[in-house]
Amino acid sequence: MFKQDTNNYWEQLERLEKLIRASELKAGIIFSFHSLILGLFLDRLENFKPIFEDSALLVIFTYCWIFLVLVSIFFCFKCFHPKMELKYDKNVFFFRDAAYRFGNVKEYSKKLMETCETEEEILTQLSQQIHVESKIVNQKFKSVQRAITFFALSFVFVILILVFWIIKI
Repeated sequence: MFKQDTNNYWEQLERLEKLIRASELKAGIIFSFHSLILGLFLDRLENFKPIFEDSALLVIFTYCWIFLVLVSIFFCFKCFHPKMELKYDKNVFFFRDAAYRFGNVKEYSKKLMETCETEEEILTQLSQQIHVESKIVNQKFKSVQRAITFFALSFVFVILILVFWIIKI
């Protein structure tokens, strides 16, 4: 029978961790950009007041822009905390299980050593961890993709607002 190498499993987990960090970095950059632009807009809101009073269309564009920014920010937050409903047996590699489901530290250590004694058990538990992290990565990248989509749409409204504002001047 072919002997499997647990290093392949550990390398896969490491790759998934890098993907999780990458998705969170992207969401953080998008969120930071939105925060900067919204902050500048709100800081200079009084300067825009006369322009808004003259044009209902500009107000509508601005509300659309703010709505799209807020939706994009929502997906950024969703990336940082994906909601997952997964049911697995106890697993020594799941952080919550390690902390709460095996009793005290001695009981956990004993179960971890037992798991690592048999190749089938360690591979099963590592496979479950890979499965969970893959689902997390998938959810995070979906959220980032949606945040980017709404970011792009909001940028379209920024361009429309600028064009309309230049035409009005």
